[in-house]
Amino acid sequence: MKRSYYSKPISQFLSDSALHILGELALNHYHALDELQRNAWLKQIEILKGALVNLHGHVFFEFSIPRMGKRVDNILIIKDLIFVVEFKVGESKYEKSAIDQVMDYSLDLKNFHEGSHNAKIFPILVSTNAIEANTNIKFFNDKLFSTLFANQNNLNEVISKCFIENEHFQINPIAWERSTYKPTPTIVEAAQALYRGHNVQEISRADSGAINLSKTSDCINKIIEQSKTLKQKSICFVTGVPGAGKTLAGLNIANQRMKIAEDEHAVFLSGNGPLVDVLREALTRNDVEISKGKGEKITKKQAAQKANSFIQNIHHFRDDCLVNEQAPIEKVIIFDEAQRAWTKKQVRSFMKVKKGIENFNMSEPQFLIDVMDRHGDWCTVICLIGGGQEINTGEAGLEEWINALKQNYPEWKIHFSDLILRDINYLKNEQLKNWLINNGRAQDNLHLSVSIRSFRSEKLSDFIQAFLNKDIELGRNLYANHLENDYPIKITRNFQLAKKWLKSKARGSERIGVVASSGAYRLRPFGINVKSKINAPIWFLNGKDDVRSSYFMEEVATEFDIQGLELDWTCVCWDADFYFENEDWNYRKFSGTKWKNINVEITRSYLMNAYRVLLTRARQGLIIFIPEGDLDDKTRLPRYYDETFQYLKDFGLEEIK
Repeated sequence: MKRSYYSKPISQFLSDSALHILGELALNHYHALDELQRNAWLKQIEILKGALVNLHGHVFFEFSIPRMGKRVDNILIIKDLIFVVEFKVGESKYEKSAIDQVMDYSLDLKNFHEGSHNAKIFPILVSTNAIEANTNIKFFNDKLFSTLFANQNNLNEVISKCFIENEHFQINPIAWERSTYKPTPTIVEAAQALYRGHNVQEISRADSGAINLSKTSDCINKIIEQSKTLKQKSICFVTGVPGAGKTLAGLNIANQRMKIAEDEHAVFLSGNGPLVDVLREALTRNDVEISKGKGEKITKKQAAQKANSFIQNIHHFRDDCLVNEQAPIEKVIIFDEAQRAWTKKQVRSFMKVKKGIENFNMSEPQFLIDVMDRHGDWCTVICLIGGGQEINTGEAGLEEWINALKQNYPEWKIHFSDLILRDINYLKNEQLKNWLINNGRAQDNLHLSVSIRSFRSEKLSDFIQAFLNKDIELGRNLYANHLENDYPIKITRNFQLAKKWLKSKARGSERIGVVASSGAYRLRPFGINVKSKINAPIWFLNGKDDVRSSYFMEEVATEFDIQGLELDWTCVCWDADFYFENEDWNYRKFSGTKWKNINVEITRSYLMNAYRVLLTRARQGLIIFIPEGDLDDKTRLPRYYDETFQYLKDFGLEEIK
């Protein structure tokens, strides 16, 4: 597929007739050409022909931004500069949404298009009927400039002001156009793109520095096909560091199997309520928007029904299988965050209180395997496992899955990531490890080792692990050599400064938000109330004009809200539930009017994992707010916070004052 509809040197563009250019645009346009689009193109051609006289370079029309599923109206390459030009024909104002749109396109090129990484990029918004605006050229550290404004009469003047310094070299426009595009979509963007029919190769990085998600998908597809051919029941355990793309891999498999064989009824299951709600709402909104663009009429209810069949809540699936003892229609199920499946004790309690079922005697992993075992011929279960990601009471972790297989389903074929044997965050029991070695097959393509969420630094998860492990030497080295310049982590004692820092970092529609531990009860003096539940789809998806969205930083998300999801920039608010003192971590919960120590090891691990989740949610950088404490408040004594703050500084993090 061509990256742009029209690509010519400016000299050729100026000599081509408007009708010739229009014809070439229409020829490459894959939708019916309506009059509105035709007239918009003709106006762009007219304005650009006047603005580019006496300029030498290259012009692109409708340049593809695959990650966003959009096209930039125009890109101009002149000397060493790239101009990203978005037209709003007939508009008399420079609307905020349009300003964000052209900045988003520019950010996408800067971050993910190899030929643009080190180039100067100028976003320009052209509202044809607007009055002239002051053109203040603001430079960011990454050579991306603030959005400039033009109308139909002064585009040439605006472009001319950008030639501040000539680097004495010219960008080769053909090489630039052909350079590698390595997108790293958010999980919401990825779900939408897969749902629209893209494959994982189109929307994910393919460089040698990251594990290729397609290899994992190919590996799982081979296991499914083998199970189908040999009539075997199989289970795969896919592991990955935080942000490595486990959910993306799972969504891709579900999407691929739906295309390969509809009769498999492949489904993506998750027990993560906020993730399910956010993805379903995102797919629904996107479906409605696309249908409008095609001139079709689809209601939100119709779109929601389709999205709900693609992504399901694991608990609804479980409850349906409780009342129906037949084999489910699904032959392939992908279970996201499978480490969060419940223990036997947790399920028994739930079944007794909520379902009126006495003496239920299976853990959630055993029950789900048992349900799929009802099939007479074959089936495949894919478990996406995050190491050190159990964050709630009753979450079983990987051990319960292995135990269930060992004790009840010896005929199942087990395929697992080789990291399970090497990393204690996944499996600590040596007997289970030995059993797994003898009864399963380890495969390196089932582990995703590089974080793609924090695309600015693949070492974030390693740094957070060193931080939690109290390995200052390793942590300082990782931060200094891999994060400091590309993935800023700042610390502050001032919450207002933290929010101000977030606002200063976010450009375009980059998403910001405040997160805190669900046990951070003593942050209320700062207006941070973790007891107040967010509406996840609104918080994650709604725009800058909605006070309930993450942008306003008035509502705080906890680890339960944000696990599996992400923001571009976060403020992590630290409380005295988990603090550093006397060279060790202290674990506490707030009860009534005072803190109580947590002594149970599993509950301690849940709390540490909660902070691990919070510290790995940002794609581009974060700031950590640690209060000063208050001697007059025994629940917020300075010693609960001061040593933690100093510990963070010991890792080389800069304080914002």
